[in-house]
Amino acid sequence: MELYEAMTTTPAMRIFRPEPVPEDVLRRVLDHARFAPSGGNRQPWGVVAVRERATRTRLRELYVPSWENYLDVQGATPLLSMDEPPEGLDAMRFRMIKRADHFARHLDEVPLHLIVCAQLDELAVVDAELPRPSIVGGASIYPFVQNILLGFRHEGIGTSLTTLITPAEPQVRELLSLPDSVGIAALVAAGYPGQSWPNRLSRKPLEEFAFGEKWGEPL
Repeated sequence: MELYEAMTTTPAMRIFRPEPVPEDVLRRVLDHARFAPSGGNRQPWGVVAVRERATRTRLRELYVPSWENYLDVQGATPLLSMDEPPEGLDAMRFRMIKRADHFARHLDEVPLHLIVCAQLDELAVVDAELPRPSIVGGASIYPFVQNILLGFRHEGIGTSLTTLITPAEPQVRELLSLPDSVGIAALVAAGYPGQSWPNRLSRKPLEEFAFGEKWGEPL
């Protein structure tokens, strides 16, 4: 697949078919994803591929409370009982929330879960002292994650990236025998798509986020 096509047509897939992801596809994607950049070329990532249904079910049980808390914080919980978007809410966002809720409550049906971890002592969190949440702490991990998403897209496999599993890190650590030296960066759910690929993703236009010389100046 041409690179720019993959970049503009890799959505957060919410509906998946039950067929397993072939072993050779998984290995090929991870083998190419490892060429992602990282600080000092430390490559501080690790991946646990989860395919057993019982383990996926437990991951879904740990995931749903975080999803429900997210809905509450966003004030979106009442939307789940509605068939149509309320006045003032964009129909596309309404559908997105409903599909994301379906994904959360059927997470165990997605045939492959990748738990992406970070080697904590290999991360350079150089913005830790700033009076805001750290941004660069994941800079050596998420390019690797994005390579995974693009690699699966190239193979015709849909993915959904979520970090909402991280509040349950202690339970996931026990479930997957993760060492204390790693932290969970993401869960990537992967499988053959149960919905059509988009012709092109919907994103903000260039003029709204790219500036020249100073913030707010045209590029």
